[in-house]
Amino acid sequence: MARKILEDKDGLITNTYFDNDKDGVIQKRSQDFKPIIEHNKKLYNQNDGYSPGKGLKRIASIPTLILEIWAKEYNKDTNNGNWFALPKEVQSKILKEKLNSSDFRYFRTASGKF
Repeated sequence: MARKILEDKDGLITNTYFDNDKDGVIQKRSQDFKPIIEHNKKLYNQNDGYSPGKGLKRIASIPTLILEIWAKEYNKDTNNGNWFALPKEVQSKILKEKLNSSDFRYFRTASGKF
């Protein structure tokens, strides 16, 4: 079984395994969330998240792999994890549900409700 490893700029690692005997391909994706979580904690405690003119607010920083998982949950399909293919209204609904939950509080970068 041959193996190929790719790592992107977000630290997302994709291990691809090629099974030449069965013409199959298996992908395992992983990402180290610790640096993202630590940075989010610093931002959360830094200020209220608003820009100087109060026109924009920083809300969250979510790892790419988590967005893929949320897209797969929504699509009820483990092969369809394209977050950016979801309609904007669906993305917004998922983000509100997840980011207002205490289960995902470490993705928040400022206090308040989404």
